[in-house]
Amino acid sequence: MTQTAATLTTNAQAEIVNGLNQCVAETVVTTMLAQNFHWNVTGMAFGPLHDLFQQIYEDHFVAQDDLAERAKALHGHAEGTLGGMLKRSKVTEVEGVPAAEDMIRLMMEAQNTVASSLAETGSLAADHGDTLTEDLCIARGQTHEKFAWLLRAHIS
Repeated sequence: MTQTAATLTTNAQAEIVNGLNQCVAETVVTTMLAQNFHWNVTGMAFGPLHDLFQQIYEDHFVAQDDLAERAKALHGHAEGTLGGMLKRSKVTEVEGVPAAEDMIRLMMEAQNTVASSLAETGSLAADHGDTLTEDLCIARGQTHEKFAWLLRAHIS
């Protein structure tokens, strides 16, 4: 049976919100990773990579808000601290300034990680009949997989 935020059980809401907070955390860390790479990329592919990293962080900035607001619609708490997000995220920060090809590889891995977490959260939402959260996760997962493909095309 299809559910909405108002009709989901408290336990279902809490489980889905937990998954959404995982996705928010990974999106936030990936946003900063993209911004860091945007600022620091150098080399022959500077122009296209500078632009692609900007496209990624601008997309992700909007996405983190959409995911957090869905958590709030489900009567949950949206994780709002950087420390909490860094602790939760499977995507990690990168110290120093990697070479452009390493930036691409690291960003591609981050995109795949976020897509995987979104798929898991979407599946969890589907199990509870929450098609609205499932749809959000599907759309976001497709975007992250597209970014992973765009990045992979640079090094294939």
